Amino acid sequence: MLNLPPLEALLAFHGLLTDPIIAALSKAAQSGKAAPSLSAQLVEKAETLGLWGRLPATYLVHLLGGASLPLSRFLEKGQQTGPSLKKALQHDLSILWPYLFLDPCDLSLSPLLAHYEPTIHHARKGEMALLQALLSAKDPDEGATIALSHYESYGSGLFSEFDAFRLDEDGLLVGISDFPHYDDRDLLGYEAQKTAILDNTAVFAAGKKGNNVLLTGARGTGKSTLVKAMVSRFGEKSLRLVQMGRTQLDHLPRLLSLLGQEKHYRFVLFLDDLSFDEGEQEYKILKSAIDGSVTSQPENVLLYVTSNRRHLIKETWKDRKDDADDVYRDDHTNESISLSDRFGLILHYGKLSQEEYLDIIAHELSKKGIALSREELRVEAVRWEMEHSGRNGRIAHQFVTWYVGQCFLKKDKSI
Repeated sequence: MLNLPPLEALLAFHGLLTDPIIAALSKAAQSGKAAPSLSAQLVEKAETLGLWGRLPATYLVHLLGGASLPLSRFLEKGQQTGPSLKKALQHDLSILWPYLFLDPCDLSLSPLLAHYEPTIHHARKGEMALLQALLSAKDPDEGATIALSHYESYGSGLFSEFDAFRLDEDGLLVGISDFPHYDDRDLLGYEAQKTAILDNTAVFAAGKKGNNVLLTGARGTGKSTLVKAMVSRFGEKSLRLVQMGRTQLDHLPRLLSLLGQEKHYRFVLFLDDLSFDEGEQEYKILKSAIDGSVTSQPENVLLYVTSNRRHLIKETWKDRKDDADDVYRDDHTNESISLSDRFGLILHYGKLSQEEYLDIIAHELSKKGIALSREELRVEAVRWEMEHSGRNGRIAHQFVTWYVGQCFLKKDKSI
């Protein structure tokens, strides 16, 4: 039987036992045999998190890398760790040490877990660097020093564990484990807009001041996808994205105060498809937050907003009528414009040119191994455009989905 120390003796990392997989692993270490479902659970985590290699160890290091535990607030970036907590970490690493080198077969786990290759590798570079460093350490004491160095560089807790967040119904932050990873290099068209937001985000992620951004234009043009792609590009530089909806704006002052305390992270607060109808007053919360009249916008937080309205607030025919009350009309117009003026960078998304539309389709088809002549592509794609609601990135991707399906059907019939 394996002689593995019980994980119940952990001090600083005792919270690891609240994780069902680690709890099952601890139980298996004492009995010498894992439950049949543990292998399946580890495979699911590997695919979800992009983990590879010896899965019991990589999953354990994934949790250690985030360290979303009761003591995690004392392991934050840039914070000096007390001497007793350091000793507790050394104690815990001596317990965890044999688990890092555990052969899955020793616990009757699937041999597949010894050298696992996920479909997509998207585990954090910091986690994998921590794993390699721990496996190269000569003893647990050196491992504890490595772990502390990791927390000083990457932080710990919720913001080190997730790249993106949403607000729940109580306005509390919840990590998004299945947040989509977009590559901005795959987003064709609107090059000027893409360059502008990339430059703004790069400066901000580097610790400098950036501008709040308003992206306007018709739906389906890729505004939201571009904002989300910033996480993939700058997540390793401590950039985090927080999604919130218009109905959650009441939580904005408290949220800004909370994020402002996390000085070692940079946050993009993302409001998607935002607009306000006549008579709605929620826009005043947004305006006052940017102005700082209630809660000032922290230097480590930027607002990225997408909308199909240039000024966010709906303008009615009543506002435009010549016989409308001049004072009312001027006040409403000024209020509408003043909100959008709070955004230092305003990017407008117009209609794609036909060549840009075709370029997007050709690029996406090439990723599927399909190549069409330009003329054949033009005939098929323009017909699709005319049968649908216009020419944009969403329509282009819908065409690709349809065309790939047609290729499959033709191939299926020929068999």
